[in-house]
Amino acid sequence: MSDAYLITGSNELKGTVRVAGSKNAALYAVVASLLTSDEVILHNVPDIADIEELSDILRSLGTLVRRENKSLILQSKTIISTKPPGELVQKLRASFLVVGALLGRVGSAECAAPGGDVIGSRPLDIHLTGFRALGAEIEHDETNWIVSSSSPLSGASIFFDYPSVLATVNVLLAAVLANGVTIIVNAAAEPEVEMVANMLNQMGANISGQGTAHIKISGVHKLHGCDFTIIPDRLEAGTLLLSAIATRGEVLISNAVPEHLSSLTSKLLEMGAEVQMDVQSDDGDTGIHVSGATKLQSVALQAVPYPGFATDLHPPMASALTQVTGVSFIHERVYDNRTLYVSELRKMGAQITLGSSSSVLIEGPSQLRGTRVKALDIRAGAAVVVAALAAEGVTTLEDIFHLDRGYENLAGTLSSIGGKIERV
Repeated sequence: MSDAYLITGSNELKGTVRVAGSKNAALYAVVASLLTSDEVILHNVPDIADIEELSDILRSLGTLVRRENKSLILQSKTIISTKPPGELVQKLRASFLVVGALLGRVGSAECAAPGGDVIGSRPLDIHLTGFRALGAEIEHDETNWIVSSSSPLSGASIFFDYPSVLATVNVLLAAVLANGVTIIVNAAAEPEVEMVANMLNQMGANISGQGTAHIKISGVHKLHGCDFTIIPDRLEAGTLLLSAIATRGEVLISNAVPEHLSSLTSKLLEMGAEVQMDVQSDDGDTGIHVSGATKLQSVALQAVPYPGFATDLHPPMASALTQVTGVSFIHERVYDNRTLYVSELRKMGAQITLGSSSSVLIEGPSQLRGTRVKALDIRAGAAVVVAALAAEGVTTLEDIFHLDRGYENLAGTLSSIGGKIERV
């Protein structure tokens, strides 16, 4: 039997809480450490399954990795392999980033198509187009992509059909040590992309425009080590804010970065919630305070690339919207399989219908009831947690290994602000 959560609902969440370091940003930073033979020290790294799995992938390439509390110390003195084991790669979407890093550092990489959540087609063609533009040759055998360059990579102007986060990071990793200037047009602008570019600059890279759709990378000959702190996880912060809204609670997330969450907080304001930015907590941090005590109204929203509403917050937002008055509408424009959570919320009594092309209609308020449900992926699991906190009775949430991939000690975090949740 794998672990499950038992969640007793109908308790208002109240109090102050900190979120862990960003899962996605930490994954990108760990891979970036491959670009130097020096030691790289990363602080505020969340203790989650995805980081463990990526650490194992780096060890297979020759990296020494050790954890000290919230820090990871990585050193890739020599690259002993350019082909991570397929069984590790297939567990984790971000594992394909080692291709860009290895291409940049040693000129070749071989990697199976990556795994991760089953949330629809996330093709690798944007990554491969970027590598080709830099001068790499690409072959594909039955299982692996083989990306190599017989001469040094050279800068190019690259237009992305879609602002893919992983493709932006992958091309960044490949281009920082290339000859000349690389421009990425229609790059992803997510805070996690901006952060890894800032980290690379601290290692000696020359990147500008990060955090916008137009990134310029002037190649350098060598990168050195760095001591760097991972940004707070905006998706964990968003999940906790939505849990407060769903339970009519009042929560301060002391280290949440307001500008990373403006698409969410603007929707919460539109719903009628009280939201305060830059609220100082007792520990001197400034964060976001929300209260869902007033009567809340339905909203319409679209999940789109940053700075739009985050696709990862669509499922927990749907759960919160089951508790507000009126008909809400969510249109998913990032992943074609993001709506797996709908079946589980229906089991709990949510009035929720799937429209055409990944749109969802939610009628509220619904009295949700605890029952036995599953976490079908990381964020679908988060959706059920939010719903269970608002529901009457006890919810048994199975397959929480998905949640372990993206949330550090979710039960402990929620318990600290009054959630009745235990791991069994």
